[in-house]
Amino acid sequence: MDITLGEQLLLLSLDEESGAERESAKVAWAIAAAALVELALAGRVEVGDDQRVEVTDPTPLGTPGLDAALAEMAAWDKPGRVKDWLTHLKKDAVAAASQGLLDRGLVREEVKKVLGLFPVRRYPEADPAAETALRARLDDAVLRGATPDSRTASLVALLHGARLHRLAFPTAKPTEVDAPMAALASGDWAAPAVRRAIESAQATLTAIVTTTVIGATVAGT
Repeated sequence: MDITLGEQLLLLSLDEESGAERESAKVAWAIAAAALVELALAGRVEVGDDQRVEVTDPTPLGTPGLDAALAEMAAWDKPGRVKDWLTHLKKDAVAAASQGLLDRGLVREEVKKVLGLFPVRRYPEADPAAETALRARLDDAVLRGATPDSRTASLVALLHGARLHRLAFPTAKPTEVDAPMAALASGDWAAPAVRRAIESAQATLTAIVTTTVIGATVAGT
């Protein structure tokens, strides 16, 4: 499989030189949602009208992080809802995406100690080609009106749902990207079963991120 949606989200969030992750809380939720969307695109899961995720094909994809998520879903006694799975998958989502980028040689790992005590991992960019191509695809789809493929459109939906517009388009004004991202996210470019999964993941992601932001704002006042 090409670079996964979760890996693409993480790549967009990493500072190229320091390897520090920007908007880490929202990115973690988005990567968790990306795993669900990937499995739906691959025909492995479907989301019902009751928001429950059902495994329709347990065959592994050959991508460790996604295969682990699929195996966990298949092992549950009864299908869990989208929010339940996003909460569960979030625990390992960033680590799996980081390992994927490392395995592909797109980043390198650096471990530094904060205050000389606590180890912190950073992932500076090792090969800029993938991010350059990724940003070009997003620019074409959102800023230039090109018709995206289903994976690019799915990524836009995840970025829009998590309110991560600035990571993808750091120099664009919000008014330039919000409407076209929303239009792409709600477009009729996927099969009904995939569309339902993406819409469910996006709506759940938006609700979680909004609640998290409001909670953090209240706590800081």
